[in-house]
Amino acid sequence: IVLKEGETATVGEFKTYFSERLVAYKVPSEVEFRSELPKSMIGKILRRQLREEEISKQSSGDSHQ
Repeated sequence: IVLKEGETATVGEFKTYFSERLVAYKVPSEVEFRSELPKSMIGKILRRQLREEEISKQSSGDSHQ
């Protein structure tokens, strides 16, 4: 999740928000805050890069929530 400048939120707030509005199987098991998302030259989110980062975190044993 990328928060707008000056905004604050907690993982718990997002989990509560999701669980109140989504069916249980759609609620994310993890929430990660980032300062920005990787984007292409035309502004599309680079999902492949996000996937590769997640795979490398899992293989190194890092966890985030």
